[in-house]
Amino acid sequence: MKKKNTALWSIEQGVCSFSLVCLTLLPAAESFLRVFFHSRVPASPGLIVHLLLILGLLSGMITTQAGDHLSIGLLQYSTNEKLKKGFAIGSGLLSACIVTMLAWCSVSFIKMYLAPGQLIGFIPDQVFALVMPLGYGVMAVRFARMIPLQGKARLWGIGALLLGTVGSLQGICKFLWGFDTPDLAYRLSEGFFTLAWYLKLPVLILLVIAALGGTPLFVIIGAAALILIQSSGGEMDVVANQIYTALTQNSFVAIPLFTFAGFLLSESKAGERLIVTFRSLFGWLPGGIIIAVVCLCTFLTSFTGASGVTILALGGILYTVLSENAPYPPRFSIGLLTASGSIGILFPPSLPIILVGATTRTNTIHLFLGGIVPGLILVGGMILLGIIISVKTKIPLEPFRVKQAGVALKNSLPEILLPLFLIAGYFSGILSLVEIGAAAVIYVFVVEVFVFKDIPLAAIPRVFAKAIPIIGGILSILALSQALSYYIVDTQAPERFARWIQGAITSKYLFLFILNISLLLIGCLIDIFSAILIVLPLIFPLGAAYGIDPVHLGIIFLINMEAGFLTPPVGMNLFLASYRFRKPFVDISRYALPFLLIQLGVVFIVTYIPILSTYLTRFY
Repeated sequence: MKKKNTALWSIEQGVCSFSLVCLTLLPAAESFLRVFFHSRVPASPGLIVHLLLILGLLSGMITTQAGDHLSIGLLQYSTNEKLKKGFAIGSGLLSACIVTMLAWCSVSFIKMYLAPGQLIGFIPDQVFALVMPLGYGVMAVRFARMIPLQGKARLWGIGALLLGTVGSLQGICKFLWGFDTPDLAYRLSEGFFTLAWYLKLPVLILLVIAALGGTPLFVIIGAAALILIQSSGGEMDVVANQIYTALTQNSFVAIPLFTFAGFLLSESKAGERLIVTFRSLFGWLPGGIIIAVVCLCTFLTSFTGASGVTILALGGILYTVLSENAPYPPRFSIGLLTASGSIGILFPPSLPIILVGATTRTNTIHLFLGGIVPGLILVGGMILLGIIISVKTKIPLEPFRVKQAGVALKNSLPEILLPLFLIAGYFSGILSLVEIGAAAVIYVFVVEVFVFKDIPLAAIPRVFAKAIPIIGGILSILALSQALSYYIVDTQAPERFARWIQGAITSKYLFLFILNISLLLIGCLIDIFSAILIVLPLIFPLGAAYGIDPVHLGIIFLINMEAGFLTPPVGMNLFLASYRFRKPFVDISRYALPFLLIQLGVVFIVTYIPILSTYLTRFY
């Protein structure tokens, strides 16, 4: 059995890796042919987005197997083992049931709503779409197998799969009989809709409890989408349709590309080279090492878009730099690294900025420009606190040596030039966002594998193995968030909410204050990718109603999300730092508090001085 599991995992890993390679090479070939030969790769756009669909579902299967789906998981700090086991059983049962429903509604969607004659190259798109029921079906079985039950009690897992099947009766009947559903099945489906309508509030409350107990967030979001859509008279197929739409969306292709580029950087010695460079350039200043650490964290997070990658990948080496090479207090070092893990999302090629642009149809270049000044202020605030602590604790300075600085700069020049190269390619209009992502992967791969030889070719599968579960977790959340976002927009909730807020709050500045508080709470409860797709459609009409510039509103949203990562009780960076540095959650929260106060100060400065976000957009 173990060999079969290993073989299956190798196949999944191989297909995901192949898809990621194709997602890199196809846009690169497309840009090369377009720029030099005014030609293109046949059927390239369709192939690219459908490869994203394959990657999204199969990487989700791998994420499920690894148990790496993003969750809040407050119970991990509980000492009550019975309570933890009870929630683990409940989480497994719920996950198996909901994901089974997603698998069945995917089957119905493929048969009823995908045109059989539509080809991607020479392959019908229905063939690509089959990965949806396959992926969710495998995930459901894996969730059921992971339930911590033994003996006959393991039948509960099978029961969860059957319950999900019963809940998918409408989709199954459509698959078997098309739109001519038998009367009995139709009445049962109507009864299910009615029951969902009356029970939606208590069920949603239970979902919140399940989320706090550690159920994967994509399962919670998917369950909410299914319940709300069905209780409003919709059909389950809508959820599958939105999953398909999200995972065949061109703007999402950049997400796995930049994530993989970030992992290549984190697995190489780029961090060590950059630390040496920044220390040689700024070590003669008070807080020079702090400048190096903050700049490095900002650099890496701008590529991965995920603060957790920065904390987990670089936390150890940077903590050593701060605590051994310079005698900073451990609490300060941990607090700085916890807070610095997220400050890069305001700088290009930030994935959250890309998503904000795609969700709100705001010019992505304007958003990139809008984030630069607020991002610099945030970085400056973190560095300023580091300088104060350095002076207070009398950290010794390093003399500036021109030759040493020149050698260090030369060694790290390829990494330093990378963001400049990407910005030039994108802002000039030569390369699209997806092509920039492909260029980033190829550039980093060549530099780290062939130029510096930090990563042997034989170790590349290891980098894929680390990146793919993260990619699967992100894409799983985005796909289900798209379905929930569809419900929110379809019910005209944003417009109604905007009218209600306008009637209750007349002052623009009071609205901005309430918006900041609300976004901080949201940021500490859910991940940034879900928040962009679910929450941003609600607040964007409000921004228009109060005359707030779309770029300014987007930056307000993102900078609040950054601060939310550090906000107890469930700030994501606090959990990750607690895991990485093996410190109690309460201690991590206390260590990060000074940096949280700085970020909150910057949040209010950026909120009430809109020119900081909009000034640079005037030049493009």
